[in-house]
Amino acid sequence: MARVAINVDHVATVRQARLAHEPDPVTAAALVELAGAHGVVVHLREDRRHIQDRDVEILRKTVKTRLNLEMAATQEMVQLALRIKPDIVTLVPEKRQELTTEGGLDVVLYEDNLRQVVKTLHDGGIPVSLFINPDSKQIKTAHKIEADCVEIHTGPFAEATSYLRRQEEYERVENATKLATKLGLVVHAGHGVDYRNILWLRNIREIEEFSIGHAVIARAVLVGLEKAVREMIALVTGSWQSTV
Repeated sequence: MARVAINVDHVATVRQARLAHEPDPVTAAALVELAGAHGVVVHLREDRRHIQDRDVEILRKTVKTRLNLEMAATQEMVQLALRIKPDIVTLVPEKRQELTTEGGLDVVLYEDNLRQVVKTLHDGGIPVSLFINPDSKQIKTAHKIEADCVEIHTGPFAEATSYLRRQEEYERVENATKLATKLGLVVHAGHGVDYRNILWLRNIREIEEFSIGHAVIARAVLVGLEKAVREMIALVTGSWQSTV
């Protein structure tokens, strides 16, 4: 059964909108763990638009499940990760102007640099995941540079506006997960996953963990964070069949 890791970035987004002290993503992380989440995800961006260094440092001391630090493959972030020691690092592409991550990391184009980053993090005892598009070349190169895991970018699937297009994107994700598993990579999936499209994605047996943020935080505004997390976990595990 796939695990569910909750991204609490957008709790920090609300806090930073007023440059205030609350809501605190550290408190949110504790709540999602109490609700049964298998891990906590945060993206420390170069521009610090939501999660702050302080958040990551405290989360490292308080998260009891697994802390997944999403970050760009820069020297600054690598050094921070080596100091903080998250349970896993997910390398993602990053542009200052984007609202959210717009696509997968181009492992083929940046193979040499990413190989060195992966090696440096491994030498520091940190497993590495790469956030990539569901593309065979990207997956094979991720394996070649000895990444431990790939997180398949599900954005195009989530954003599909027709059944036919969604089916096509679903098959791309499914084929990518099968190839990654065949190569011995751990498979995660995320981006745009919500309470409806998870009913498709949960059928892909190769996906070991879903990384879900915006949908859960948005629902939490209406029903509370613990309830929102429990509902998502129930959908992933198939223990709740009600229409959301």
